[in-house]
Formats: sequence, structure tokens, C-alpha cells
Amino acid sequence: MPESLDKSTIISGAGHLGLIGWALVGGIIHWDTPTETVTNVSMISGDEYAALVSNSTQEATPGPEVPEAPETPEPPEVAEPETPEPPTPETEPQPSEAPPPRAAEVAPDEAPDTSALEPLPEAEVTETAPPAPEAPVSDPDDTPGASLVLDSSKRPKERPAQRVAPTPAVAPEPDAAVDSEVAEAAEPTPAEEEPAQEAQEDTAPEAANTEIVTEAEEPAGGEVVALAPTGSPRPKSRPARRTPEAEPARAETSQETSDAIADAVADAVSEGQAASEPATSAPSRSGPPMTAGEKDALRVSVQQCWNVGSLSTDALRVTVTVLVAMNENGTPDNGSIRMTDSEGGSGDAVRQAFEAARRAIIRCGARGFPLPAEKYGEWAEIEMVFNPEKMRIK
Repeated sequence: MPESLDKSTIISGAGHLGLIGWALVGGIIHWDTPTETVTNVSMISGDEYAALVSNSTQEATPGPEVPEAPETPEPPEVAEPETPEPPTPETEPQPSEAPPPRAAEVAPDEAPDTSALEPLPEAEVTETAPPAPEAPVSDPDDTPGASLVLDSSKRPKERPAQRVAPTPAVAPEPDAAVDSEVAEAAEPTPAEEEPAQEAQEDTAPEAANTEIVTEAEEPAGGEVVALAPTGSPRPKSRPARRTPEAEPARAETSQETSDAIADAVADAVSEGQAASEPATSAPSRSGPPMTAGEKDALRVSVQQCWNVGSLSTDALRVTVTVLVAMNENGTPDNGSIRMTDSEGGSGDAVRQAFEAARRAIIRCGARGFPLPAEKYGEWAEIEMVFNPEKMRIK
């Protein structure tokens, strides 16, 4: 093979040779195809097809046998005879190529003799109507609310009348005289006491109804429209009223109670100390004076036990000055506590402010105040000013 031929030329040449060979040899390889059978079909309607089927399958049926009627004394009533269906004659089926002809109309046979037929039994008819079904009765308690009721029963309408009376009265005849007042039934009296009464012309009471009938109450068609509820639902029981809980005791009351107890204890302690300790004269002031820091420490100690929350509004405006004698161990002499001066308020307010100051001294002084022992001459008697705004030690 020459080197000048490339791969594409070889592929193209092979393809062309194959195509030429198939054209030359392909006609030898072949097979016979089956021939198609063609059938002529004609379209017919459903009625025509049913007629063809009935003509080919049905045979002539004999007429119905008429039973003999039994002899009865009464002449039987002649009932209308039932005309039997005429038998359909057999017809030869037509070939499918041509459309079938319409079935020829068959003349009905002559009506058979119905004189010997048995009459039909008569239905029994009762004059009384069957009882109407009872309407379900609903519980008025279960009625949720108002409902629209249409009463289609033909109830007699009340004629409109000019007078309303507890007992309805029938309208009088046109010729009768109408009395404006209805005569009440008189109690029977003995015959000998009845005076001779003049004959009065009989009068008829005026027509009356038990209620006033208006046009609004008579809708068209005789239907009664009930817009009001046919029954009211049972009201729910009222919830049990809660008993008011006892109010908690106020803090002031409890504080006053504790203050009263503290006063009693303080009085008992002061009386015991006064009885056990001999009366001594107040020592003379000697030694260095107390510093501001020592006075502030004493003030803070007393202020921790001073409860101003139990004071009233008037007592908070009162400033009291209290003098107290001190023991050498730093505890106060409870029997020596007294008020020397007060400002603002009067009466109960001053007394309440003094009692609060006295309780503060006794409570905090039971453990002893932080006072220097070497300066006992300076703090043997202490004067304290209790001011709700600012407390100070003199």
C-alpha cells in the first residue's frame, strides 16, 4: 500500500465499496410479505342492529291463556283488559352488505274477549284519618335562645273587637241591641223581697276579645312568627361569695405591742437596779473631755435601737432631750432616764417620742456602750437629743 494514502482515504474507500456491493447483492436476499385481507363493512344504527337480532332469535309466542272466572252471584264488573304485546314475526336476516330495511309495522290482533276475566278487588277506604305523628317536645331548659317559629296550622283568627274582657264574647246579631255595660250576675234573693221590676228589653253584650289583635300580629298567609324565645334557659347559679380574709396585722400594731413589752421589761429592770444599788451622788466631771469620735460611736450605738417607724406623723415632728445616768460598766441607769426638754407637738406626740427614745437607750445599753473607762467623769451623766431628722449627743 502506498504511503501517500492516509486513514481517511481508506475509510472513505471502504464505505463506498460496501455500498456498491449492497446495491449489487442486496436484491438476492429478500422475503415474501403476507397479503392483507380487506373486508367491506357497512355502518348501521343501534335500532337496526337490535331489530336484526330480535328477528333472528325470537320465535312466535302464543297468546296468554285467560283463566276461567268462578261463578259468582253478583255480576262481575268489567275491567279494562290488558292488551298483550303482539308477537314479532320471524324475518330472514338480510346480508350485511346492504342496509337492512325498516321493520314492517305489524297490525295489532283483535282485542280478546274479556267478559270472563276476574274483577280486581276493591281497596278498602276508611273515613277516619290516621293519627298524626306526635311532634317531639323539647325541654325548655335546653332552649339556647330565641328562635324563628313558623306555625303553618290554620288556627282561627280572632275578630277585632273594640272592647277587651277576661272572657271572650261572641258578636251579637245585627238586630240585637248592644249594651254598653255588661251586667254582672246578681246574687239570688228571696222571692218575697224581690220588688217588681219593669220588663226590660233583652240586650246582648258587646263583642269582646281576651287581647287586642293588631295588624302587626297577623302576618300574611296565617303564619305566626314567634320572635320571642319559646323558652328561657335556666340561669346559672350564682357563685358562692368569698368570705373576706382577715387583714394581716399592721406592722405598727405589732411594733407597738413589742414596744409595750420592752417598756415593761425596762421598768422591771430599772426598779430592780434602783432597789439593789444605793443612791449615790453624781460624780464630778474630771479628766479629759470626750472626743468627737467617741461621741459619734455612742450616737451610732443608740441610733441602732431607735425605731422611728412606730411613731405617728405628729411624733415625727417632735424633738426630745433625754438625760440618763450611766454606770461605770457603760450600762445606763434605767430609773434615771427622764425628759428634760421637748420641741414641737404636744400631749401624746411628745410622750410617744420620749418612750421611743427611752426604749432605744435601754435596749442598746443592756450590753454596755463603747465608752472609755478613764473618762467616766465625763460620761457619768449623758444628755441626748433625739431629733428624727438628726440625732446628736451633748
